[in-house]
Amino acid sequence: MPGPGKRNVLGVLVDATTYASATDAVLTAARRRRPFAVTALAVHGVMTGVLDREHGARLNSFDLATPDGQPVRWALNLLHGTALRDPVCGPDLTLHVLRAAADEGLPVYLYGSTEPTLDSLVLNLGNTLPALKIAGREASRFRAAHPGEDEEIAARITESGARLVLVGLGCPRQETFVHAMRPLLPMPLLAVGAAFDFHAGNLRRPPLWMRRRGLEWLWRLCLEPRRLWRRYVLLNPHYLLLLAAQWARLRPAVPPAPATDTQVAFPV
Repeated sequence: MPGPGKRNVLGVLVDATTYASATDAVLTAARRRRPFAVTALAVHGVMTGVLDREHGARLNSFDLATPDGQPVRWALNLLHGTALRDPVCGPDLTLHVLRAAADEGLPVYLYGSTEPTLDSLVLNLGNTLPALKIAGREASRFRAAHPGEDEEIAARITESGARLVLVGLGCPRQETFVHAMRPLLPMPLLAVGAAFDFHAGNLRRPPLWMRRRGLEWLWRLCLEPRRLWRRYVLLNPHYLLLLAAQWARLRPAVPPAPATDTQVAFPV
């Protein structure tokens, strides 16, 4: 059954939450050493679940899926009257969680991206959050996991003493990784998307006025047109069309059946 905060957006369950509530949920799970899967879903993230129902089932199994960006917040308010005042974006949620982890002395494990990005990320986090404990780090291998590699990764993370894991593999790879690793780790796993690149200084956030008007996608498209044009030029209109159909009750947004693919190949 969906949690009390979850709402149906095109068949993908997104939580009507705030930074404070999301951070508290993550830290509570970390204190209690409890598995807890988190992602922040922008339009692209929602649409990966719409277009691939197997992946949509994975997303709907997450303990917490926050509305990353104004278009998903608008959908929650339009469809469900949630009256959310702000989205809960991955890069900002990352900082909220890391500040709280630093205050409580909870060590963090960083998984994903590249070694140069992790070097810059750890350096910048050390400057802004000197009390933060980095228990360990692993760059992405940019391939599918070998048989038994999930247990090896879980053992390294557990032995590091980490109490929560940040995963920066990009959407949808990071959600597939988190879904596969959740049964193996007694701690929260957060799929944080481009947060590693933003906080490492590789990418710049758009001005606040663009974020408030839901134009962060345009900023990203201008920065990385070759890589992102399909995502935004094709998926954004598709999202709006389906959203209008759900609002007008012309198309039922039925969530996919629960995921059962615990043995699916996942990226590392």
